Amino acid sequence: MDHERKPNLRETIWVGDSKTKLKEFPQSVQKDIGDALFIAQAGSMSPAAKPFKGVGSGVFEIRADYRTDTYRAVYAVKIGERVYVLHCFQKKSRRGIKTSKKDVNLIKRRLRMAQEQETNDEQEDCV
Repeated sequence: MDHERKPNLRETIWVGDSKTKLKEFPQSVQKDIGDALFIAQAGSMSPAAKPFKGVGSGVFEIRADYRTDTYRAVYAVKIGERVYVLHCFQKKSRRGIKTSKKDVNLIKRRLRMAQEQETNDEQEDCV
């Protein structure tokens, strides 16, 4: 008998309004980001994902282009066994590839929130 094995997927936690923002993106962008997140849930890294610099290790960004716009999703994988989607946004800057300070600060804040949530969940599991 041939049984199809389903991958053991990591749970995804959407931090803040990241899921709401993703749903505002064009359909093809949602699919591209969703596919890359599925690969992260399965424990691998999509070719569309690159390390997100400046906030610590284990944080990645997915870039998806649609017409002349660029959309991004930032997620963390080194917090427990979950995938935390920290921020989804449309890149506005026309100057260079640098992410705005406002977006970086939001990502840092949400990363701390995710780390605190994971710590609290671990403590509850120990009780």
